[in-house]
Amino acid sequence: MRAPLRAAYALYVGVVFALMATTALLAMLVLPGLERRRRIARAAARAFLRAAGMPLSVRGMQELPAGQCVVVANHASYLDGLVMTAALPPRFGFVIKREMARVPLAGSLLRRIGAEFVERFNRHKGATDARRVLRNVSSGHSLVFFPEGTFSPRPGLLKFHEGAFITAARAGCPVVPAVVRGTRQALAPAQLLPRAVPVEVELLRAVTANATEPVAASVELRERARSAILDRLDEPDLALG
Repeated sequence: MRAPLRAAYALYVGVVFALMATTALLAMLVLPGLERRRRIARAAARAFLRAAGMPLSVRGMQELPAGQCVVVANHASYLDGLVMTAALPPRFGFVIKREMARVPLAGSLLRRIGAEFVERFNRHKGATDARRVLRNVSSGHSLVFFPEGTFSPRPGLLKFHEGAFITAARAGCPVVPAVVRGTRQALAPAQLLPRAVPVEVELLRAVTANATEPVAASVELRERARSAILDRLDEPDLALG
C-alpha cells in the first residue's frame, strides 16, 4: 500500500475507532450489569475489526472450560486487548497495567467492563493489586492476562511474569494458553500506521499443575503454558537472550 493510501487508511481506522469506542462507552455508562456491558464491548470490538479490514478468526473455543479459568496470551501489539475482547465470551475480565487507567477513553471503557488494573513498578501497590485480583478470582471470576507484561519491537516471546500463574494456582483453576497472530503485522510496536491484515486467536488445551503447593504449582503452570504458546507461535524465544 502506497504512503498516501496508508495515511488515508490510518485516518479512517482512527475515526472508526473513536466513533465506535465513544458509542460503546456511552451505552456502557447507562447500561446496568457487568456482563451486559461486556457484551457491548465485545460487539463493538468485533465491529471495529471488520470495519478496519482486520477480520478475526477464533480457533479452539472448545478448549475453554465451562467453569472458571485463567487465559494467558502472548503480547505483540496495542491491538491485543481489543482482539481478545472480541474473541472471548463476556464472562472474562482483563488484568491490565495500571498506566492504561490514565488513558482518557480507554481507561473509562476498561473500568466499565470490570478490568483489573495492576501496578508494575511499585512493589507495595503491586502486592495490593495482586491480592485484589486473587480475591476476585477466588469469587469465581475468569480473567485474561498478558503475562509478558509488555511487548517488544522484536518478534518473539518474552519471559512470563508470575502473577497470572500464582492467581490460578491459589484459586485452583486451570490455565488456558492462547496464541494471538496478526496483530504485530496490523500494528507493530514501532509502527505508526496500521495495516489491514487478518488476525487470529487460537485457544490451546488447558493446563493444570500436578504440584499442590501454590508456589510450585504456579511455576509448573507458567512453564507449561509458556511452552505451549511458544510451540504454536512460530516466533523465537526471547527469554533465552
